[in-house]
Amino acid sequence: MVKTQGMKKTKNVLLGTALAGALLVSTGFGTYSWFTSESNAQAEMKNGILQINGGGNIDTPIFTAEQFAPSQLHYGEWLSISNTGDMDAHIKATYTHSVDKASLEGYEVGFIAMKYSVKPGQDTYEDSKIKLDNLFNGTTNEVLSTANDGKNRIEMLGTILSTDQVKSGEILVGDGENEQFWELDEGQYIDIMMGIKLDESAGNEYQGASYKAGLNVIAKQTDTGSTYENETKKEDVNNEDDN
Repeated sequence: MVKTQGMKKTKNVLLGTALAGALLVSTGFGTYSWFTSESNAQAEMKNGILQINGGGNIDTPIFTAEQFAPSQLHYGEWLSISNTGDMDAHIKATYTHSVDKASLEGYEVGFIAMKYSVKPGQDTYEDSKIKLDNLFNGTTNEVLSTANDGKNRIEMLGTILSTDQVKSGEILVGDGENEQFWELDEGQYIDIMMGIKLDESAGNEYQGASYKAGLNVIAKQTDTGSTYENETKKEDVNNEDDN
């Protein structure tokens, strides 16, 4: 009996010691919970699109005259320039022309232009044509006005180009960097019509002559320091050549 009780006591002691060790192990590898706080920020930025006329050319011809003769004035077609991007833009329009058999001195060139957000009615276009005719007849000076076609605000600009400009063969019609009229907001339009007149004094050397013209329109950002083209400094190019 004594021996059995001693063995029981020994087992109880060992069991108690084992349980204590198990508790220590469990406590040492337990999980903890602390008060925490977290904050994050994210962003995605898309670049703007600078685009006129959907990135394509103007399909309408500048004019379609045939059998042109001295003293005649020919009205061109309406050419539309539209800001189809999502950025405001400065527009630069340059008119170039040449004649194969004679001199450009025999020609007189002018234009009328309208800027708008909602297309004007036909009456406004006819009124603009009359203003262009008055310019050639010398009854008005440069046209610069604002009109309303219903709820639509229309800005109008027109002028006869100087003899020196005409003779040069390259005419700067407008530049948004210097003239507010040629600044196009997103969704705005400029419609422009050229007028060409052959002077009454043009002689036989103009018979059968071919008069050709082109209109180049480019756009740039309105930010200070922006340029109409991606320019590379000449010194950089020279340095590359040297290498």
